[in-house]
Amino acid sequence: MDLKNKRVIVTGASSGIGTAFSKKLVDKGAVVYGLARRIQKLNEIRQRLGESFIPVEMDVTDQDAIEAWVNSAFDSETLPDALINNAGLGRFGKVDEMSTEDWHTMIDTNLNGVFYLTRLIVPLMKQHPGTCHIINISSVAGLLGNPEISGYNATKFGLRGFSEALFKELRYDKIKVSTMFPGSIATEFFEVAAGGDTHSNMMQPGDVADTLIHLLETPNNLLINEVTLRPLNPKKPE
Repeated sequence: MDLKNKRVIVTGASSGIGTAFSKKLVDKGAVVYGLARRIQKLNEIRQRLGESFIPVEMDVTDQDAIEAWVNSAFDSETLPDALINNAGLGRFGKVDEMSTEDWHTMIDTNLNGVFYLTRLIVPLMKQHPGTCHIINISSVAGLLGNPEISGYNATKFGLRGFSEALFKELRYDKIKVSTMFPGSIATEFFEVAAGGDTHSNMMQPGDVADTLIHLLETPNNLLINEVTLRPLNPKKPE
């Protein structure tokens, strides 16, 4: 896909890799619809990236708001080219100490939010004369379970299953579906979810964004449906 003038939706755009994705896409000439709850952050990003970044205040768990926005933003003459389902969160802790509220918050954001938006974008992409692309941002936690992140594991394993089924379902409609499984990235997600400090041996958001751009720019009949990203040396420097 040549990204120039392409319309790309990025959820969770107000921080971390969502912001990095948006910057790289704008640099490539794309028009980015940046969705997040923090409109002030989105407006600050627009000031840096320019008019090609369109802030959209949105909670991905609010299916009515998502439907209203999709119906207002797109039609048969204005079709989305790519969707980056990046919004996600983690609540870590022992299973017997996890609140049902934390469990449902992860399910609602990491799984339901992806479904709510994807189900509305897919029909538009099916109308598109060209090749479209959906990229779901999972985690290495979607590949292997670990103690004290069982709820987060469940959502990211679920996202992998959803994505694999979707790529087989949509490939003949000229819609690519890819899943990225990143390890530790130096973003506020790590600090908030894991309660730890970021360090220089973690992956950098811009480097992860470069991989996303590579996936989007592959030839139309080439699909990389899964890619795992890890820091070579994940240990904190002494």
